[in-house]
Amino acid sequence: MREISMERVEQIRQNIYDTITSVTMTHEQKLTSMCCHADSLMEVIDLPEGLDELLNVPIPQKCICDLNEGHAPMRPRYIVPDYAKFMKQGSKFLQLDPPQDLWEALNSLLILYKHVPSVTNYPVFIGNLDELIDPFLEGVDDATAYKAIKLFLTHIDRTIVDSFCHANIGPKPTRAGFLLLKAEAELENATPNLTMRYDPEISGDEMGLAGVECALHSAKPSFANHKMFTSELGEGYAIASCYNGLPIGGGSFTLSRLLLNHIADRADSVEQFKNETLPYVMDIMARYMDARIKFMVEESNFFEYNFLAKEGLISVDRFSAMFGMVGMAECVNTLMQKEGKTGRFGHDEEATQLAVEIMDIIDEFNKNHVSPYCKGSGERFMLHAQVGLADDIETSPGTRIPIGEEPAELIDHLRVLEKFHKYFPSGTGDIFPIDITIHNNPEYVLDIVKGSFQGGGRYLSFYRSDSDVIRVTGYLVKRSELEKLKAGNAVLQNTTGLGLGASRNCKILDRKVR
Repeated sequence: MREISMERVEQIRQNIYDTITSVTMTHEQKLTSMCCHADSLMEVIDLPEGLDELLNVPIPQKCICDLNEGHAPMRPRYIVPDYAKFMKQGSKFLQLDPPQDLWEALNSLLILYKHVPSVTNYPVFIGNLDELIDPFLEGVDDATAYKAIKLFLTHIDRTIVDSFCHANIGPKPTRAGFLLLKAEAELENATPNLTMRYDPEISGDEMGLAGVECALHSAKPSFANHKMFTSELGEGYAIASCYNGLPIGGGSFTLSRLLLNHIADRADSVEQFKNETLPYVMDIMARYMDARIKFMVEESNFFEYNFLAKEGLISVDRFSAMFGMVGMAECVNTLMQKEGKTGRFGHDEEATQLAVEIMDIIDEFNKNHVSPYCKGSGERFMLHAQVGLADDIETSPGTRIPIGEEPAELIDHLRVLEKFHKYFPSGTGDIFPIDITIHNNPEYVLDIVKGSFQGGGRYLSFYRSDSDVIRVTGYLVKRSELEKLKAGNAVLQNTTGLGLGASRNCKILDRKVR
């Protein structure tokens, strides 16, 4: 075990004290934070030389971010159980037989959710809910089924107090799917997050429009390009956490991210950035991720003792890891300035093409880096356009155009984002607040989805400009809860605190309304 510096110890002690004495955190939120602080004290892996100067430095100099996972991970970051298998076989560990009716099905799922860990200590994926529930609706009238589904969703919102919790519906229209959308539109809860796996040829307009109407009330579902995801990950994929495409029955060991804007600050020119600076940082981050994955698989014993693995609901061979990045826009703008040019990402063709060239470099590096335990993705990492953190300043999520700089025309905005979505099978997405008058023409939004997917768009999110529930980056919060927290009151959802930070630092309330 490596010695940890006293300066680092003192910082962790201060973080622990701040958590204990906080008046705006619930007991559950404090427990989650204390676990992260304890993990931060463990340095049991061999860290790549040069990592400290890229990771453990003030934010403006930080080029690698491990998203506070710690050096001794005791479980994978994102776990995506095979809930369909659970419904067929039950669970010996949880002493549950396979459910026989709607009530047993919903009860069994709620019990299992309490035992699915992740980086948040809550499940980041709770299943393809329409497919799980629909077989149990036979013989149940609509009113009864609707009440049961509403109670089920309310239970999730009040007990899984973290809106990184994610459910899927689609691509096939089902009775359960329509009832779920109707319930979410009425409840307007922040949790669970919801994605519609959408394929116009399978889903049809009726389901798509029901999804649009729900999104305009509750900021969900988002729309995932089902054809694109299945071409890369096969039919057995799920959208988890923010918008992460991952194998069902597996997940992601870890997620680290490159802060491209800070990496650009270290380079003197575009050529130095491409040939020296970026490759150097990518190599260190990849080896750091490999070391953490090795510890998790070989020493943490998670896959030996956890019942999810023992009962076949997850398999170590279905896991990958996510090689993330943020700050592309700011990176490109910095490099353009260093070349004496004024073009900006998303508006200037040369600047946007530079971003494409940078993504090609990252993609090529990833294709050539072998990570032996990432068998769920061919022993390679999966690229991920990370959504950002609450304390990110002048760092746009993934490859998004910065808030306040969006192109005047939506079609121009879409054409830019479609250049980049193809790189990120484990997640990317763009968010569009929609003017309230769109309720008179929901077909407009569905046409945007169809057109973007035809052009290579992967994942789109919408919410009504005056909605209480809004999408921050990849997760949801309520404006009303933000106001409570801002006033110094404790709130139920962990993610409200992240949303408050993002509202201050990332201008999430200032997005261009379409």
